[in-house]
Amino acid sequence: MRQFILILIFIFGFLSCKNQPKQVEKITNAKRKTAIKKNINSNYYTQKDTILITTEIGDTLKYTKSDFNKIINEHPELIQEFPTNPDILYYNFVNSVDFGSEQGQDVYFILYAHFLKQKNGIEKYTHQRKKLIEIYSMINSLFGHFQYGGTYFGHQKMRILGYAEYSIYLLPKENNEIEKTYDITKQKELYIKSLRQLIKDESEIDFETLGQEKIERNKKLNEIVDKLNTLISDNFYLRRAQDFHYGHYEYY
Repeated sequence: MRQFILILIFIFGFLSCKNQPKQVEKITNAKRKTAIKKNINSNYYTQKDTILITTEIGDTLKYTKSDFNKIINEHPELIQEFPTNPDILYYNFVNSVDFGSEQGQDVYFILYAHFLKQKNGIEKYTHQRKKLIEIYSMINSLFGHFQYGGTYFGHQKMRILGYAEYSIYLLPKENNEIEKTYDITKQKELYIKSLRQLIKDESEIDFETLGQEKIERNKKLNEIVDKLNTLISDNFYLRRAQDFHYGHYEYY
């Protein structure tokens, strides 16, 4: 019996030694992947004690070095090689612990824009970025007036930064990348006309404002459309305006 037990101990010991290299290899590979991930993320780390993220709409986020670098470690999707639409990214990666509230989502979109802006080129696309933010803000303002305000439109004001930056990522970078070279004058006229018709239709069912006040209100709304008409200068801006409009403002 004693001899049988010794044999079993020998067998288990042999198998344990045989499997040990594989276990060590798995642990080493896991550490290597973690090290690689941290090394890639470290390109975005800050060495400053405090970092300020100032946006195009005047809001500023403030982080300590540890808090900012923690965000980079815990949300590598914000700095992925091939950016994704911020709505999809948010709903796929964010839980209720970190950016789960409405305000948290606003902050997430600002961070998304901050990191993607560095990938796109901060100075290179200043003009395009400003124009896209204006276009999206005008559309948000138009529908905000239709609904007489609401928290959604306030939050959209912040999130527009993320939508605009993603649009810059989609912007054709070279002339040979532009396929649709036809004149968009008629298409643009139809879109602008549809917005003016929307103002007219909304006005007919709006009993919050009457008389001269309604006339002034409609004038103000049409002035927003006038600005959009000026800002939408080519096919790219037309398509992005329509995509943002139809993707975020739907009421029945």
